[in-house]
Amino acid sequence: MSQPQTAAETAATPNFPGKKPLIISGPCSAETEEQLIETCTQLAATGKVDMLRAGIWKPRTKPGMFEGIGTKGLPWLQKARQLTGLPTTVEVATPKHVEDALAFEVDVLWIGARTTVNPFSVQAVADALRGTNVPVFIKNPVHPDLELWLGAVERLAKAGVKNIGLIHRGFASYGNTEYRNAPMWHLPIEMKRRLPELPIICDPSHICGNRTGLAAVAQKSINLDFDGLMLESHIDPDNAWSDAKQQVTPQRMAELLDGLVWRHETTDQQEFLTVLAQLREQINQLDDEILHLLGRRMQVAESIGTYKKENDITILQTSRWNEILERGMQKGDQLGLTHDFIRKYFDAVHLESINRQNRVMSK
Repeated sequence: MSQPQTAAETAATPNFPGKKPLIISGPCSAETEEQLIETCTQLAATGKVDMLRAGIWKPRTKPGMFEGIGTKGLPWLQKARQLTGLPTTVEVATPKHVEDALAFEVDVLWIGARTTVNPFSVQAVADALRGTNVPVFIKNPVHPDLELWLGAVERLAKAGVKNIGLIHRGFASYGNTEYRNAPMWHLPIEMKRRLPELPIICDPSHICGNRTGLAAVAQKSINLDFDGLMLESHIDPDNAWSDAKQQVTPQRMAELLDGLVWRHETTDQQEFLTVLAQLREQINQLDDEILHLLGRRMQVAESIGTYKKENDITILQTSRWNEILERGMQKGDQLGLTHDFIRKYFDAVHLESINRQNRVMSK
C-alpha cells in the first residue's frame, strides 16, 4: 500500500511562478521614495525584470543596524508597481507584515532565512496566510538543515497556501571565506529531487556578498535547472543603506543577465537523446562497478577489524589513515580529481570502514 503524500509533496502547482526564467530584482532595502521609484523604473526599462523586490523590514544581526524603513515604504512599492506594471514581492516575518503587505497589494511574499529557521515564526506567518491566494517563496534556513526547509513548506501547505516556491540563498558556514553564504549546491539539488514540482530560484546576491561572483553563481544555478534569479539592484550601490557590496546598478544587472547562457532541461532532438542515453548507460555500468569494489573493500575492512580485535588493537590508526589520504591525493592528481573531492570521498569511505570494524569489535 502506498504511503500518503506529505503536505510538502502536494503543495506546489506546476504553473507557479508562471515564467521560466523568472527574474526578480530591486534594492536590498527601500530607503526613500525617490530611491525606490528610480531603481524600479530603471529596472523596468531594461525589459529584463519580471518582478520587483524591496526590503521593507530587515532582520539584522545586531541592534542599531538599519532594520528597514517599515510599513511606510509599502506605498512607495505600490506606486512603483503602478508606474511600471510589474508585480512586487517583499519579505515577511510576522503576521502584521503579512497583513500590511497584502493591504498595499504586494503580489508575492517571501519568508527569509532567519524566519525559516524558526518553526514558531513560520507557523505564525502560515496562519496569517490562511484563506489568501498569495504565492509565497521560502528561502532556505540560515544553517544547512534540509528538514527545516521542508518543514516550512509543509506548514504553509497545511495552512492552505497553494502556490509555494523556494529560494536558494546559501548557508552560513564556519570558516567560509569565498562566499558570504556557502551555496552547498547538494542541498537545493536534494530539495529539487524531493519536491520536483516546486519552482526554485537562486539568490546570488546573498550567496556571494559581493558583485564579482554574481555571474558565476547565477550561471551555475542555470546549469542546474533553477527556475530563475533574485538579484539586488540599486541606483547607487556604493551608498546603499544595507548590503552595499552585493548590489549592482540596473544597467549592470541587465549586462549580467545578457552574459548568461540559459539552458533547457531536455530537447526533442533524437541524436542528442540517443547519445545521452548511451553515455548514461556507461555511467550506470561504472557506478555498478564502483559499488561492487566498495563492497569488496568493506569486506576487507571487516577482516582487518577481526584481526585487530583478536590482538587488542585500536580501530583508528592515524598514520595509516594519513598514508591512505596522501596516496589518494597523489593518484587523484594524476586522474584530474580535485583534492576537495578526494578528501570527501575518503572521509566517507573511512567512516564506513570504522563503523564496520566497530561492529566487529562489539560482537
